[in-house]
Amino acid sequence: RGGAFGELARQKKAEKAGGGGVGGDEGTAAAAAAPRAATAVKSAPKGSKGAFGDLMAMGRRAIDPSAPGAALPDGRIPLSVHTVTPTLPVPANIPRPSYADTGKPPAWNDSYQLAKTQAHKDRMRAAGALAAKVRDAAGAMVKPGVTTDEIDRFVHQMIIDAGAYPSPLNYGNFPKSVCTSVNECICHGIPDMRPLVDGDIVNIDVTVYLDGVHGDTSFTFYCGDVSDEARDLVRTTRRALEEAIHTIKPGSKLSEIGRRIQQVADEKKYGVVENYVGHGVGETFHSGPTVFHMANSQPGVIEKDMTFTVEPMLTLTGRIAERTWPDKWTVVTADAGITAQFEHTLLVTDDGVEILTPYTWEC
Repeated sequence: RGGAFGELARQKKAEKAGGGGVGGDEGTAAAAAAPRAATAVKSAPKGSKGAFGDLMAMGRRAIDPSAPGAALPDGRIPLSVHTVTPTLPVPANIPRPSYADTGKPPAWNDSYQLAKTQAHKDRMRAAGALAAKVRDAAGAMVKPGVTTDEIDRFVHQMIIDAGAYPSPLNYGNFPKSVCTSVNECICHGIPDMRPLVDGDIVNIDVTVYLDGVHGDTSFTFYCGDVSDEARDLVRTTRRALEEAIHTIKPGSKLSEIGRRIQQVADEKKYGVVENYVGHGVGETFHSGPTVFHMANSQPGVIEKDMTFTVEPMLTLTGRIAERTWPDKWTVVTADAGITAQFEHTLLVTDDGVEILTPYTWEC
């Protein structure tokens, strides 16, 4: 899900903050987001030494993820550019979305996606179930020494073996079949040849296109022995998603989702990422509504039969400034603080919501 989708979310926030008639929490958050996202750290001369040199090296890495430097204060080595292997082929007989061959996503549509017929609901359930099955099988691979490229190959094969298309592949020219976001990567991490390290956390974001509809889900997995603070972040992010889902029913406000997530995050003084959002999903990969995860005054209400995602991303340090790598996809925290995400595809029922991508893992 491309940088273009994140840019759309930023534009929508800016429009609402700039006299579009929507004020309150969302307008304040949108106005505040720009200076945070624009924060930059100037690099020092290459010869800097000692503690000051380490600080400047961290600054260089915040701007250039491939810049060398000492380990972070928690002992982690910051993410850097690794080899990305060639895109994997999809058999010609597998039905594919419109962008699969062109790389061009369809034009954004603000309209909700509704599964009104039983047949449509069943297709959404099947796509969600497959996405969840692939997500959990991929998660079982997470251990020290495994590369995210290996996870991508596994995910790709499992999806095409099921007669489905891996939705991220060539969406806006994304080169892989799954997003794998490690440690400080907020989202859209491109699988590569970096081996996972003991103590990493990794979000695996799977979307499948099956029988004409997309099912979209993610889960943040532990790699080996993970720190207590990382576990607390992961567990709290999952709880934020689950408590937000409890607010959803026909007639409820879209803004209730972000309000509840913000409340859960504030309990731990975690940051809530603003520029990447939930969205409608179904026959189209991304559509309205734009679901903000922070406290906001977004207009709009939940409708019966809506299919959409909620996918909060929380940051350990409480700061949400971000950097996008030169690959135009990989989004990392500017301060290299770790981040976690969870995502479900949802179907709104008569009096609540059905989770189409249920979890089987504990965290």
